[in-house]
Amino acid sequence: MKSYKPYTKSRRHMTTLPYRELLSGDRPMKSLVKGKKQRAGRNAFGRVTTRHQGGGHKKRFRDVDFVYNKKDVPARVETVEYDPFRTGFIARVVYADGERRYVLSPKDLKVGDTFLVSEKAPVKVGNRMPLGKIPTGTFVYNIEIRPGAGARLARSAGNYAEVVAHDAGFAQIKLPSTEIRKISDNAWASVGAVGNENSRLVKFGKAGRSRWHGIRPTVRGTAMNPVDHPHGGGEGRQGRGLRRAKSMWGKPTGKGQKSRTPKKYSNAFIVSRRKVGKKGKG
Repeated sequence: MKSYKPYTKSRRHMTTLPYRELLSGDRPMKSLVKGKKQRAGRNAFGRVTTRHQGGGHKKRFRDVDFVYNKKDVPARVETVEYDPFRTGFIARVVYADGERRYVLSPKDLKVGDTFLVSEKAPVKVGNRMPLGKIPTGTFVYNIEIRPGAGARLARSAGNYAEVVAHDAGFAQIKLPSTEIRKISDNAWASVGAVGNENSRLVKFGKAGRSRWHGIRPTVRGTAMNPVDHPHGGGEGRQGRGLRRAKSMWGKPTGKGQKSRTPKKYSNAFIVSRRKVGKKGKG
């Protein structure tokens, strides 16, 4: 991590990633980049559906391939680049037939390395194959939930899942949340872990840096009035006055409380529920 001399109060604890050491320094490829409208947490009617979003620096969207439909064609890494829409880095790869795409960069992937998307690919970092072909104990990322639908799980910086078992046409995957879930052996996954694992150690240091990232301020419920939040009200600084924490809409929130929909469609695929609470021990 890169730290700075504390010539201001906010600079004292601020840290950034050493991008010059981690990235190849190349500019994004124009044909794989396009503009993207900032929704600022609003839906099609202009109503706020996700709070604390808005503003931020203008960004260009990189078209990252999560489907990997070019099979049995070896690919070589040309660049490792920054993507403003995700915590992990992306790699621009060129396939043997000349086509170029952006893919999520795994840990320890360097310029010049190669990978293969194939049912017969060896179990090597970056290679992609069906879960049924991956032995137990292997770390994987970019995991499909349904075969051919594209990667959905374990995509953020430093994340990986572990193949813990194979049974009756399903692979049992231990996800980063500690949940163990059954996924079809025909779904595809990449071997390894997502790169830029130090992303979680970055300290913004000041409120303005959060605003650059499009993160707006968060007001505590206890600082509100009773009409605005279940935790609100009281003279002076008060506790919430409730046994369990609630969200603004009265739903259970906070550590140690179950918030999953009881009749969710995917309950049948859950082998072991995720551990809730502090440090996943609740």
